[in-house]
Amino acid sequence: MKPVTIGILGLGTVGGGTVSVLRRNATEITRRAGREIQIRAASARDLGRARICDTAGIQLTTDAFAIVNDPAIDIVVELIGGISPARELVLAALENGKHVVTANKALIALHGNEIFAKAREKGLMVAFEAAVAGGIPIIKAIREGLAGNTVEWLAGIINGTCNFILTEMRDKGRDFADVLAEAQALGYAEADPTFDVEGIDAAHKLTILASIAFGIPLQFDKVHVEGISGITALDVAYAEALGYRIKLLGIARRAPAGIELRVHPTLIPERRLIANVNGVMNAVLVKGDAVGPTLYYGAGAGAEPTASSVVADLVDVVRTLTADPHNRVPHLAFQPGAIADLPILAIGEVETAYYLRLSASDQPGVLADVTRILANHGISIEAILQKEPPEGESQLPVIMLTHRVRERKLNDALAQIEALPTIGGPVKRIRVETLG
Repeated sequence: MKPVTIGILGLGTVGGGTVSVLRRNATEITRRAGREIQIRAASARDLGRARICDTAGIQLTTDAFAIVNDPAIDIVVELIGGISPARELVLAALENGKHVVTANKALIALHGNEIFAKAREKGLMVAFEAAVAGGIPIIKAIREGLAGNTVEWLAGIINGTCNFILTEMRDKGRDFADVLAEAQALGYAEADPTFDVEGIDAAHKLTILASIAFGIPLQFDKVHVEGISGITALDVAYAEALGYRIKLLGIARRAPAGIELRVHPTLIPERRLIANVNGVMNAVLVKGDAVGPTLYYGAGAGAEPTASSVVADLVDVVRTLTADPHNRVPHLAFQPGAIADLPILAIGEVETAYYLRLSASDQPGVLADVTRILANHGISIEAILQKEPPEGESQLPVIMLTHRVRERKLNDALAQIEALPTIGGPVKRIRVETLG
């Protein structure tokens, strides 16, 4: 069979890694795909920039639209990131009858419904394994490997920058700002780290995971998002003293009233495997009704780990080029007509346990006032950790772990606690998940 020709949009870290993997493993890839995959062209903003890959024999251009409009190209690989012009390029490629492989989580999370509808209209494939967790084949695992299960919940460490920062804070007692500066120096965090540290990147990925896990439309705007910039070295140390680790988790869970979609710092029991995923590594824990909990671990970013997923998608597309479009694996795991628009729960309706840290006056009766307010709202306490006040200060830190409670109940209780004259400032709270 004649080779399949591809065009790559973007020759940055992932684009360069994709070229390298395709060339180095060409024989194995051809054996798996059944046809040779040839890189015909690639686009880059700066053609004079040094590359991590050998581009000999590849037509290079600064015009990405020239690639999506080239009739000799069968598959377009979009690796430029961002929303625009990536959205326009992908839609143009589909309009021109070309299959698409992308690593663009923001594009899929925000515009995937539109893109998949266009692909179905044209009988084409859009593959996006590399959009979530880099080299971990989590999309295929949920969409295909767990197809016999009802997925009950999933929880993922899906942002390596945040995981690196929290690991350094725990291991070395460092402050958030100090570790963030190091992450930027090492290239783990951007000059503007907002997307990473405020949880937006993880929310893009969670949107995709939840859609394929539960058969719901992509709904990024309904994800509750909190980042790690408010986590202090004290919180990390207190969590450790209570037998927990703090991780930024993306959590999607079936509940009786709907689906929970939330990204936030979370205390996890230190004995859990996912609590011991450190540095820039990623991991996703998925609970199926038949298989039970399954853990997927690996590199969540980087040139060749992400390229591994890009090339795997290319092989999948090539294998199914001659298949009836109606018999291919659906983009979002469920048949298009079976996508269910289940309600997404507001964060106030979510039930979880909590870590609370408050600053209280060092005098009798203060703790009794706090526990009385919690009890009046039906909130029971699992553990209390009380520390001596720092020298020269009259406020002492009190740390509590609650049992599971609906968040709006906790909010009402905290409003009353914060109004007490003996409480100094807002109560710090972090959600707790046992993931059992």
